[in-house]
Amino acid sequence: FMIRDSQLTVLLTQQHLVARLPQQIAHIICLDSDWPAIALNPVTNLSSTISSENLAYVIYTSGSTGKPKGVEIVHRSVVAFVYWAMSVFTAEDLAGTLASTSICFDLSIFEIVVPLSSGGTVILIENALHLPALATNRPVTMLNTVPSAASALVRMNGIPASVRTINLAGEPLHGTLVQQLYRQGTIQQVFNLYGPTEDTTYSTYTLVEKGAQKPSIGRPISNTQVYIL
Repeated sequence: FMIRDSQLTVLLTQQHLVARLPQQIAHIICLDSDWPAIALNPVTNLSSTISSENLAYVIYTSGSTGKPKGVEIVHRSVVAFVYWAMSVFTAEDLAGTLASTSICFDLSIFEIVVPLSSGGTVILIENALHLPALATNRPVTMLNTVPSAASALVRMNGIPASVRTINLAGEPLHGTLVQQLYRQGTIQQVFNLYGPTEDTTYSTYTLVEKGAQKPSIGRPISNTQVYIL
């Protein structure tokens, strides 16, 4: 459905999946078996005519009618989002950003694009709840997840002392959880964030202070406005 609906012309995949794909795709590139052919191409930079209004990505949501819908995000929206993030979070915050979200979900845009844009490291993990068993020589400094997952990590004492910033979104955030996180002592910032896929991951944010009992969803990210209707 997604291939047909998006009218894509090039698909990146792996050889063992080709037989399961529909036949109408114009060009299939297998990233595990086509390297000899890829190596024959020039290595010079391409001339790009991409503008700020061109699509950066499409993410499919569940859709309000039950039929998946593709959300189109253009480059200028991603650039504005990254600009905001780099004005709020320091290079130290983003130095080791945990990426536990599927790339089919908009939170992955923050987890991948923002740290790479600031010179940070993306630390991949299949599930945020696997954090206590994560084997890496790079300390995790930032965690992005939903409040229910953060609560589970608190219960299992699974947040490393290296984590300094935690971003929580996707569910209502209660003050009790925020205070539990701050009591760990090493966590310096807890942010509450809100936003739909259509608005490039986050629309509003707030730094939840220690002692706050009823966190708000905050104020709009930079260069945007929020209307309450």
